[in-house]
Amino acid sequence: MPELISLPVTSVLAGLLVILLVPLSTAISMRRLKLGSVVFGDADDETLRRRIRAHGNFVESVPIGILAIGLVELAGGPESLLWSVAGVFLGGRVLHATGMLYFDSPVPRGAAMLSQHAVCLVTGVWLLNRFLF
Repeated sequence: MPELISLPVTSVLAGLLVILLVPLSTAISMRRLKLGSVVFGDADDETLRRRIRAHGNFVESVPIGILAIGLVELAGGPESLLWSVAGVFLGGRVLHATGMLYFDSPVPRGAAMLSQHAVCLVTGVWLLNRFLF
């Protein structure tokens, strides 16, 4: 029987992010229910718009982050690097969603986006360095 590939950092990160997706998605459904007949769009409701964008940004960003971290882990990246980028990525996703939902200031979202970009750059450069140089 072949040996199973174990990706503990990526698995923990993915598990936490999948769980975080549930309240983001549920918040949209609950707001639509409260508003009544809003099936599509945001009905020009600021709260619903924020919830939709918090969820949308999450699902736009999370898959590539998980994939990049998973590839670094699969390629034998250092455990300290993996846990660091996973923690920064997770923190950034939580900060972004919180900023979208509860703050008018762009500072939390900006910090979250910077952390996401940092993780993408670090993992991207690490992968290129590992396989091209």
